[in-house]
Amino acid sequence: MNSVLKVDGLFGGYSKKPVIHDINFELQKGEIIGLIGLNGAGKSTIIKHLIGLMEPQKGSISILGNKIEENIENYRKNFAYIPEMPILYEELTLVEHLQFIAMSYGIDEKTFNERVSWLLKEFKMEKRKDWFPVHFSKGMKQKVMIMSAFLVNPPLYIIDEPFLGLDPLGIHSLLELLNKAREDGSTIFMSTHILATAEKYCDRFIILHNGRIKMMGTLKEIREKAGMAASSLDEIYLAITKDEIE
Repeated sequence: MNSVLKVDGLFGGYSKKPVIHDINFELQKGEIIGLIGLNGAGKSTIIKHLIGLMEPQKGSISILGNKIEENIENYRKNFAYIPEMPILYEELTLVEHLQFIAMSYGIDEKTFNERVSWLLKEFKMEKRKDWFPVHFSKGMKQKVMIMSAFLVNPPLYIIDEPFLGLDPLGIHSLLELLNKAREDGSTIFMSTHILATAEKYCDRFIILHNGRIKMMGTLKEIREKAGMAASSLDEIYLAITKDEIE
C-alpha cells in the first residue's frame, strides 16, 4: 500500500460555517507535496485537522489506514509535526527536549544518540545542546522543532511554513533533510509561501484559495490545466486566483 495520507470530503472551521470546503487529496509514499495559498486560504485549518487539533464537520482523514476517531495513539504515532511558530518548554534544555520526544515515541538509546549527534552537527547546535529556550533566537527555536521531528523519522511529516526564521544554512539543512526523508520513503506535506523553493523541491502541489482546492498535480500538470506551459508556479498561482484576489 503506497497511500500514506487520505483526505476525503473534508469540511471544517472554527464555527458552524466551514472555512475549508470539500477537500479531497491522497498522498503517496516518498513524495513532497506543497500546499500553496494566501494567508486566510485555509492552509493552517487543513493542517490543524490533520494533526487532530480540530474535528471535521464532515468528511474523513486517515494516515496509513488509521483514523484519529478510531485509535488516536495509532493515528498520531505515524506523523511528526513542525509548526509555523516554535513551541518549547522553557524549563527544558535543547537536549532534554529531544530526550522527551524520544521517550514519547519509544526511540531506543542507541538510535537516539546516533540521530541526535548527527542533527546537532547538521544544524550547528552542538554547543547549544544544554541551553534553555530563553537564550534561543526564533531561528534556533525553529531548529529545535525541526530536529525533534526528524529525530522521530516517521512515515509522514506535516510542516507549516518551515522556512520562517531560518538562516540560509538552516534552510539548506532542512531541504537536505527533506530530500533524504523522501529518498528513505517518507512523505512530506508542506505548507509554504516560498513558491520558488516549492517549485524546485516538491513533486506535486495543492493550490488552495478561499478554502477550496483550485488546482492539484505536478508542475507539468498544473501548467497544462492553466494553459501556461512555460510559467513558474508563482505566475500560475497569481493568474488562477487573480480575479478573486481583486
